[in-house]
Amino acid sequence: MTRQFVSNSKLGVFVIAGMLFLILLLYMIGKNENMFGNTFRLRAQFGNVQGLTAGNNVRYAGIQVGTVKKVNILNDTLIEVVMLIETKMKQYIRKNAVVSIGTDGLMGNRVLNISPSVKPAPLVETNDILPVKKTAEMDEMLQTLARTNEDVAVIATQLKNTVNRINNSAAVWDILNDKSLPQHFRASLLNVRSATAKTVRLVSDLQLLVSNVKEGKGSLGAIISDSALALGLQEAISRISRVGEDADSLAQVISTLAGNIQYDIENGRGPARAILKDSVLAENLQLSIQNLQKGTEGFNAIMEALKHNFLFRGYFRKLEKQKEKDKQPARGQ
Repeated sequence: MTRQFVSNSKLGVFVIAGMLFLILLLYMIGKNENMFGNTFRLRAQFGNVQGLTAGNNVRYAGIQVGTVKKVNILNDTLIEVVMLIETKMKQYIRKNAVVSIGTDGLMGNRVLNISPSVKPAPLVETNDILPVKKTAEMDEMLQTLARTNEDVAVIATQLKNTVNRINNSAAVWDILNDKSLPQHFRASLLNVRSATAKTVRLVSDLQLLVSNVKEGKGSLGAIISDSALALGLQEAISRISRVGEDADSLAQVISTLAGNIQYDIENGRGPARAILKDSVLAENLQLSIQNLQKGTEGFNAIMEALKHNFLFRGYFRKLEKQKEKDKQPARGQ
């Protein structure tokens, strides 16, 4: 009896231990811990792991290549994730591959995605730290979606108010119910079409004018293309330029002469200063002019007296007759 109890106890312990080992083995296999495969470690450092835990899958270009070994908090802003990667992936993963946190499906478990880079880089080694890329969190996406819903609600309210205003607007309905509106609109389109045709003709006329000018046709074309006329214009411009230069030279000469006269008047001893500045000479000139005027008047009086003198009366009459004879041929002509 005792021997059978001991045997049964041993059997129960063996069965329980086997079941525990089987459960642990299934758990480890289910978590893809790669207990029986060759692996190496890679690391990545994040500011927020977004719920990533040990045992989550690691994918390289969408292919399952390992699992998350552990998640370590380095400080209050940095968290390190240690990954167990299959050794055969060492020949594919490079140091510039980027690690990001994703989800397995829309609402599935968190996974680590390793994305290869197109730029060349050396292959990874054990315990290398790969660069990371921040991805949008679900909470941020939900917040953005909530704000978008609020904006859509505001837009819908405004659109509803606009539609109500249009429905309650008599002017809008008068316009829509106006049967002559299509005719006016059609007439406006015809006017626009006519204006467009006129614009096209105007553009074609301008093109023809430009082509004629380029070919030397017309007055403008002759002016532009005629080399002889161009030379004539150039020569005329040169002459005008020379006349301007001569005028400048003459102006300089006049300016110099005026300066010299001004200097003579102010400081010199020439006749200009004597006439304009010497008051005694001016008085003498004035007396001389007065004496000449008086002498002329006296001479006229003497001549008038001689005309009436009987000795010279005949002489003056002969002079008058001679003057009349000289005038007669001029009158006949």
